[in-house]
Amino acid sequence: MKRIVLAAAMALTAVPALAADLPVAPPPPRAPATYVPVAAPVYNWSGIYVGVNGGYGFGDSNWDFSSAVGFPLTTGNFDVHGPLVGGTIGANFQTGQFVFGVEADGDWTDISGSAGVCSPATCQTSNEWLATLRGRVGYAFDRALIYATAGGAAGNVKATLSAGGVSLSTDTNEFGWTAGGGIEYALTNNLTAKVEYLFVDLGNGSLSCSVATCGIPITVPVSFDASLVRAGLNFKFGGF
Repeated sequence: MKRIVLAAAMALTAVPALAADLPVAPPPPRAPATYVPVAAPVYNWSGIYVGVNGGYGFGDSNWDFSSAVGFPLTTGNFDVHGPLVGGTIGANFQTGQFVFGVEADGDWTDISGSAGVCSPATCQTSNEWLATLRGRVGYAFDRALIYATAGGAAGNVKATLSAGGVSLSTDTNEFGWTAGGGIEYALTNNLTAKVEYLFVDLGNGSLSCSVATCGIPITVPVSFDASLVRAGLNFKFGGF
């Protein structure tokens, strides 16, 4: 009996020693890391900007003498055209992909054209400055913006009648409307480039002649409208 008890005690003593000698099981393998792509930042069009623009204008003018001389004499529509260059200031606010803004610009222009009325008389219409104040509504594709624009326009309409080496000229400032659209692209976070089209209608200027000059007072309505194709660069001062 003593031998059995002694053998059992020795067996119990040997179990922990054998367990200590066994190799330690390695930890379970880690799950592979999951790659989560980082989305590229979306461009924000919000902010105030200033810029320059330049391009070309082409359109029509018409002189209507019927109200002045009492019979239907008119030049009909004749072409006016020429370059323009100027500055721009504006502000945008973006919500989602929609961009709302307001923009103003002022351009020096050299848009002019002439037509014969009754030889040797010549009528010339010219425009030397244009300014617009417009709202803009656009849809952004990250750095690309497609927009429509409309608002008010102002500019001068200079009418000059030349005959026999004598010229009679009237220069008036007129107000009208403008509408168009364009595409703008963000070259950097602050610099954007655009191409746009605007139609401008300044209504009627006039050629006026006093009693002292013409014997009777004469006022001849002179219309002016033009299509403007412009390119521009804008610098944006951050968002809000």
